[in-house]
Amino acid sequence: MSSFTRFPLPHVSGKAIARAAAALAAGADAMAHAETGALALAPAPVVEIRASRDNGGPDRMAVGTGAAALPGTVTTITADEIATLPVGRDISNIFMRVPGVVANNIDQGDTGNGFRMRGFATQGTHGADTAIYIDGVPQNIPSSQGGAGHGPAFLEWMTADMIDTVDVVKGPVSALYGDQNRAGSITITTREGGSATPSSAAVTLSSYGGRRASLLLSGEYGAVRSLLVADRFRMNGFRHGATNDRANLFWKLSTTIGTGVYSLRASYYRSDYTGAGYLSLPALEAGLDPHATQYGLPGFGDAQRRSLVFNRRAIGAAGWFATVYAEDFERSRAITTSTTQHTFGLDDRRMYGARAGNTWTFGDSAILTAGLETRSDRGDALRQQYQRLQPTPNYVNNQDLDLLAHGVFMQGQYRVAPTVKLHGGLRYDRFDYDIVNRKLPAASTAYRGSALTPKYGAIWSVRQGVDVFANVAQGLRSPAAEQISSSGSLGPLGAPGGRINAGIDPSKVRSHDVGIDVRRAGGWHLAAAVYRITNDDEIVNTAPDVFAASGRTSRQGFELDAHYAPGRTFNAYLSYGRILRARLDNPAPGTGALLSVPANTWKAGMQYRQQAGPGRLTVNGDVYLTSRNPYYMGTPLVRRDMPTFVRYSVKGAYDLGKLQGTLAVTLQPHKFASDIAYGTATGLVVSTVPRTQVEAGLRYFF
Repeated sequence: MSSFTRFPLPHVSGKAIARAAAALAAGADAMAHAETGALALAPAPVVEIRASRDNGGPDRMAVGTGAAALPGTVTTITADEIATLPVGRDISNIFMRVPGVVANNIDQGDTGNGFRMRGFATQGTHGADTAIYIDGVPQNIPSSQGGAGHGPAFLEWMTADMIDTVDVVKGPVSALYGDQNRAGSITITTREGGSATPSSAAVTLSSYGGRRASLLLSGEYGAVRSLLVADRFRMNGFRHGATNDRANLFWKLSTTIGTGVYSLRASYYRSDYTGAGYLSLPALEAGLDPHATQYGLPGFGDAQRRSLVFNRRAIGAAGWFATVYAEDFERSRAITTSTTQHTFGLDDRRMYGARAGNTWTFGDSAILTAGLETRSDRGDALRQQYQRLQPTPNYVNNQDLDLLAHGVFMQGQYRVAPTVKLHGGLRYDRFDYDIVNRKLPAASTAYRGSALTPKYGAIWSVRQGVDVFANVAQGLRSPAAEQISSSGSLGPLGAPGGRINAGIDPSKVRSHDVGIDVRRAGGWHLAAAVYRITNDDEIVNTAPDVFAASGRTSRQGFELDAHYAPGRTFNAYLSYGRILRARLDNPAPGTGALLSVPANTWKAGMQYRQQAGPGRLTVNGDVYLTSRNPYYMGTPLVRRDMPTFVRYSVKGAYDLGKLQGTLAVTLQPHKFASDIAYGTATGLVVSTVPRTQVEAGLRYFF
């Protein structure tokens, strides 16, 4: 296993958090007495949203800073909805009902959370190309070498008990988010303690040795609301040699002072895992055991993450907001490459950052938000060859990174008429990097790059319950350190040579969206959107160690979504995402043009809720299907499609007094079909998944 070098970051101790709680309480009391007419201290009210998958609700025409006010396709996921999902070991499953989205962990341990959306799959198995923020803290890790690429997101430090709401925004229409905001953005808000969140303890058992114990303690101590979540998860995988041992700890203190909510949260995450790798589909069809381990040698890895986050948000639309954070991020992943070798990737990083701004309202007709953010990311990123589980002197790359990112943003909305709202935003991002290339020292360099990304849009309320929206927006992705300072072929540290591509610009996309949102009497909600995304400066490898912003990619598609909720007893949904075009427009000779994303994504489901004897029964069923996912194999290349993948999920919950019992079953009936697959020159390789999985849990509320 890996051995991390420790760097100083304020570690979160019990005494430190106790002092922070006391400080919050004292500050709350002092400021509450000092402010005349201060708002009464109270936790956020509980609001049940039956149609939580909607696009903003009936007041979509209202000006605002939230995702629901944007002139685009937005899906909101609430804590109530997450409770009905079979999340299991993979937090990516919270996105399983979002139209057109393919989200999953690659089943090799805690290796990041994939998020494919609108034809983006450059690093789709690890979450890049979608900007992800949690409580104002960016989650994408630039220039990661822990086996994940540039901009992955690692959300395994979260559990479902920590999440309040999730907003998924399709397209880069929001100016509040910068790097990786190409396919869109995701904002996650964590829960608060107090009367709005009941305390509970739960145990869960699942197929293949899965066992989980979780504790949620919620309370109020004077003016301070406290939420503590502790979670321990262990699992023996479906595959031979696959294991996972994970621990999560989360503590959030919140208080209301005047017109703002202040919070301080600390979290700790640790994981040790092994992964069974990928198996050849032709070999499986010829009789290879689907439980087998790639090359008979499991991959391995571990991770630790410590975070301390201060946050201030305004109550209501107007007011100032701020986030300050520090994170110690350490993770490794060893990928099996032969019967005796691994490529061992390591990220050992310290990240510090801040985000602040203010929102002004002008009656009910206009709103303006302006702010800035900065992030410092320092540490080591490397990939090293291992032979028989021991390190060798040969490296793929080894870099000492000092990455600074700065952003300035402005976004406003103006309701020019009762039925027309205009939206505009502008964002400037700058990247100041210093890269020390230990493998090829001559390639060490500084980098300075920037990008300006405007956003425009409008919503027209054609009639009561019928809204039409359109937007044109640009998004960006910064260059990876390896693209700026290339490392050549496998070799030792301190070798001669190397190439610098310091003139490379951030990659930008232009997105065009048109959509309609219809709400009718009887609980019907229908939505549709058409999009076109072009990229004239995709960063591509034009020659060995030469990267340039010269590639062109284009994506086109549409999404349809229907939701029927006539009452509290029953609701149902159906969505279809169709990618008409996702391709490299100028592929290099001998390479394929199509991007590996499914052309068809179907999702459907229902919920039934009713009193049953002395308790209440809730049953949810979901179906998920992807098809026509292209890949290339052979010499010369021949296009093939991955097997159609279908997953059926049923989860039942029975609430009786303070007890809740759950039972979930997941069926994946197509033999050797997998949502986790890659095309290679010799054919498709897949991470085989069990055809049946069962999970049972018991939770006690107190």
